[in-house]
Amino acid sequence: MARWWRKRGRIKEIAPDEIFLDSSNLPAHERSQFEGRVVPALSRRSIFGVGIAFALIACAFGAQAFNLQVVHGSSYADISLNNTLKESVIFATRGLILDRNGKELAWNEAAFNADGSPSTSTPYALRRYTSTSGFADLLGYVRYPKADAQGVWWREEYTPMAGIEYAYDATLAGVNGASVVETDAHGKVERQDLVVPPQNGTNLTLTIDADVQSQLYDALVAQAQRQGFRAGAGVIMDVRTGKLLALTTFPQYDDNAFNAGDATAVRAAFTDPRTPMLDRAIGGLYAPGSIMKTIFAAGALDAGIISPDKQIDSVGRITIPNPYDPAHPYIFNDWTAHGWIDMRTALAVSSDEYFYTIGGGYGDQKGLGISGLDKYAAMFGLGTTTGISLPGEQAGVIPSPAWKARMFPNDPTWRLGDTYHTGIGQYGFQITPIQAVRYAAAIANGGKLFTPQFTASSTPQSTQISIPDADLQVVREGMRLAVTSTRKDATVGVLNIPGIDIAAKTGTAQIGTHNQFVNSWSIGFWPADNPHYAYAVVLEQGPSTETAGAAPALAPFFQWLIANAPQYLQ
Repeated sequence: MARWWRKRGRIKEIAPDEIFLDSSNLPAHERSQFEGRVVPALSRRSIFGVGIAFALIACAFGAQAFNLQVVHGSSYADISLNNTLKESVIFATRGLILDRNGKELAWNEAAFNADGSPSTSTPYALRRYTSTSGFADLLGYVRYPKADAQGVWWREEYTPMAGIEYAYDATLAGVNGASVVETDAHGKVERQDLVVPPQNGTNLTLTIDADVQSQLYDALVAQAQRQGFRAGAGVIMDVRTGKLLALTTFPQYDDNAFNAGDATAVRAAFTDPRTPMLDRAIGGLYAPGSIMKTIFAAGALDAGIISPDKQIDSVGRITIPNPYDPAHPYIFNDWTAHGWIDMRTALAVSSDEYFYTIGGGYGDQKGLGISGLDKYAAMFGLGTTTGISLPGEQAGVIPSPAWKARMFPNDPTWRLGDTYHTGIGQYGFQITPIQAVRYAAAIANGGKLFTPQFTASSTPQSTQISIPDADLQVVREGMRLAVTSTRKDATVGVLNIPGIDIAAKTGTAQIGTHNQFVNSWSIGFWPADNPHYAYAVVLEQGPSTETAGAAPALAPFFQWLIANAPQYLQ
């Protein structure tokens, strides 16, 4: 056994070259696939060559490491300890805001020190706004980028806070860039490499005419000061496109002071009881009063409950029997007795009695009823937002039995008197000036209800009101008669101005716990026979004894328009 194991231990493996292939198997091998072939071993020369290559590479890395760590080690150690690399923001410049004629309304200025040298602590441009009156609420303002005490920017963007700055920030803002700056221990810049260049914002051109808007603002403010109104707003719209020529409100805050962070100006604006931070043109809600009669006149014609020529005798009041106390009937007063009047004249003299009748019905004259009043108010875009892109727009209120039940749970019953008051734009109605100009434009243009636009590049968007233009034409004629009639009870004779043909309607809404205040409205369009522009203005909370309201404020404005901007007359 031992000899067997010793003999076994001397046995070696058979080497491949010791295998003799049977000649009969040779044809079965695929020589192209290296079958049946023995690959020779690598030569010593090849192995030696690869070794030399690796050695050379190792020597090169070693030499570079020696150079960095030994030869120049002290200098690089000093750089490592004292020099710093810092990524710095390169602030993009906001786009300009321009009026339709290219006048700058918002622009940028470099920051300077008191000695006139460029400021190093304010590496961004300062935003400036026009001093032209009437623009603060429309343009808005921004907050600047902010850095902490160590110079680290914790807010790297301009933050838009209101108005167009907020609504169109994506267009105006641009994109900040960045650079890497190397500084030594003394703060000296050793090297500055630009990494990403900034992309400046895009300029924005508005449809607004700065001079027109300023004149409208000044006219409204002057009238408010004369007559004791505390605030107001005005809008002018192109009836063919929905683009705005003017959109202003007062009082206004100082947008340049807000930009600068003037604490006194900010505190004054927020504590002012007249709320200058409210953009009344889109966010102010007001009872419309008699300007709603234009809508309900068109609705009554569309519903077929009355013809435009039918006359109703206005005796100065409507009397409704009181079933609970016959000695004390319900009385709904007109502001005066007008006699026999048709629809056009009723619009011209703003007869409450006529619109009580077609609103709620009286005698043998059928009325629209509250459902009909609500239907036509909604048809002309009330009770919902207009789609204007500015922030803060309000939808308003159309009064209805459901609304009353929510608002007055202790007295939810809808009564005929509620319908009468709704028919003259009182009771629970709340609308904005932008809604008013929108439906005035729809009456003027034949029923197109436009989405208000104020950028030159915008595309007109509208829906068609399903009321025949023949019915709207009656309303247009009644509004023109309000301006041209020689009757003593005609309401807008103050706008019968040579050089411009205006069609208009006024409205006076009583407000306050004892009706001690009024809001005064005027809406209209021009030229009367081929409308191009519509307007709506409101003066807020004046004394109830004041008979001159919003319409007289427009007379000096239109006179200025005739003299200085004749391109807007036709």
